[in-house]
Amino acid sequence: MTLSVALLWIAVLALGLLVWALSRQVGVLFERVAPMGALVTDAGPAVGQPSPIFDLTGLQSEQVVIGGPQAKPTLLFFLAPTCPVCKKLIPILKNLARDEASALRVVLASDGEGEHLQFMRAQGLESMPYLLSTELGMSYRVSRLPYAVLMDRQGVVRAKGLVNSREQLDSLLNAHDMDTPTIQKYLEGHAA
Repeated sequence: MTLSVALLWIAVLALGLLVWALSRQVGVLFERVAPMGALVTDAGPAVGQPSPIFDLTGLQSEQVVIGGPQAKPTLLFFLAPTCPVCKKLIPILKNLARDEASALRVVLASDGEGEHLQFMRAQGLESMPYLLSTELGMSYRVSRLPYAVLMDRQGVVRAKGLVNSREQLDSLLNAHDMDTPTIQKYLEGHAA
């Protein structure tokens, strides 16, 4: 009986030591794995550079100016009716446009053929400008969707990147709020 109690105590101590070692490893991993922001590409206007200026007509015949001085910052979101990830982010964009209407203008952009007007109506996107412009996508060098560009009130690109989740979209807004080009750059500066 004494031997079994001694063995149980040794097992409990060994398990306690293993839990302690595992918790240390989880802490180390947590420090190494930083939050993943939007995938920033070097193509198109660089962060900190003025955006090209476009004067376009939206799907609902509204005039939309991209770039240059604006009343509020602009989030230009590139999407397509056939993009499943874009469709997943639409409710988030609608909430963002509604909740931040006084502080942020959300503009949707696409190109090519397709049933964009039907897509816009089916998804309930009538409250946001929806642009069809191949030139706009080429100017920002959009190669994959969904892609977003955040410009400040002066039309300067403050953040941009491929966004596949709410967290990545939020990372663009957070990068702008923290006056840093990307979340990764912010973390690098504060890691020292």
